[in-house]
Amino acid sequence: MKNLVTTLATSAALFIGQGAQADNFVVGTKNFTEQFILGEIYAAALESIDIPVERKINLGGTLIAHAALTGGDIDMYPEYTGTALSAVVKGEMSSDAQVVYDTVKSYYDTELDLKWLEPAHINNGYAMLVRRETAEKYNLKTLSDLGVAAPELSIGGGPEFPDRADGLVGLRNVYGAEFREFRMFAKLGLRYDALAAGQIDVNNGFATDWQIAAEDYVVMEDDKGLFPPYFVAPVVRKDALEEFPRAEEMLNRVSDQLDNDIMRTLNKRVEVGREEARDVAQDFLKSVGIID
Repeated sequence: MKNLVTTLATSAALFIGQGAQADNFVVGTKNFTEQFILGEIYAAALESIDIPVERKINLGGTLIAHAALTGGDIDMYPEYTGTALSAVVKGEMSSDAQVVYDTVKSYYDTELDLKWLEPAHINNGYAMLVRRETAEKYNLKTLSDLGVAAPELSIGGGPEFPDRADGLVGLRNVYGAEFREFRMFAKLGLRYDALAAGQIDVNNGFATDWQIAAEDYVVMEDDKGLFPPYFVAPVVRKDALEEFPRAEEMLNRVSDQLDNDIMRTLNKRVEVGREEARDVAQDFLKSVGIID
């Protein structure tokens, strides 16, 4: 774990200190497809009202993107309420979407001088899933069932998953899940590849993953309410909103047009159709009348 923290801190240092250019609104993202698309959507929407934008796509995981934002290297990035609650605020888990949003918004405002804008209609919560044959073999319908079978199963997740309250720590504390093995994958797509190939038994996917509908996977019910809601919203530096006063209204307008079904479709276009995230973003903005 010490090596992981050192790596994250070193990576963040590459971004912090360079500083966002004063004449540009700098849009950053984390390191997976949905973030790339959201970043391009928000960036293009801002450009449509003549706000000069600099893109810093694929910064890294949550802690790196957060450090870039607090350090002033970027002006905003899309974040998920449940992720912020767990990884940044380290607050008490809740299944109430409004409570989670209000908690993170208040903390960021008073402790970090950052502003959470209005959330999109995207609740990209964790989806703990297995292959159908695994579900049938171990009678897996709920995460309580998974807790019983966990000693015989391997699970895949991202670099931060082992230490998050809504990750392995929560699965252990709430469901008693002690897995045979944890395998780390930097990219979400690699976890799905490993699941399909039988290299892992359980994957912590997300509600907007196109693979869930396309493949024969079973998503287990979070029957004890471990996972909070994960609504996505732009998190923005207040000084950037002061410099670009039209930005907030446009970013909120964009968020209001996004939901899980739309996001799942956009993700699939990039991951399966091999389209560029920027092109997909432009198409979406045209479809909702934000750009011509």
